[in-house]
Amino acid sequence: MTNSSKFPLQVFYDGSCGVCSREMMIYQRRECTDRLHFIDISAPDFNAAEHGRSRAQFIQELHVRDSAGEFHTGVAAFSQIWSAFPDSPLYSLLEWTVGLPGIHQAADLGYATFAKFRHLLPKTDCRDGSCGLH
Repeated sequence: MTNSSKFPLQVFYDGSCGVCSREMMIYQRRECTDRLHFIDISAPDFNAAEHGRSRAQFIQELHVRDSAGEFHTGVAAFSQIWSAFPDSPLYSLLEWTVGLPGIHQAADLGYATFAKFRHLLPKTDCRDGSCGLH
């Protein structure tokens, strides 16, 4: 599959996580080619089953689904997002670097650690209880 055929990407992120939502806002501000569609899994109307996964799966780590329906999670999801910005030397460098043996494993471990403990981070507005982490 060529790079252009995987777009648009659906980016499933936790808007109740302050760190997560701030990072997605950075991508949203840069996005002007309609390559990324952002879906906040903490939104009250989000229905995980409509996307073929459980809420628990989505809340566990970042998910990106390409136009072929394939899911990419964790660091691989970030690589997919970065590929949406081919004119950015920074994102191209990040995507290339994270693909290197050893660095890829370290990035996976770092992200897994973050994902495991992110429930301890401050939350954005979550009054209706729809964004509770387990």
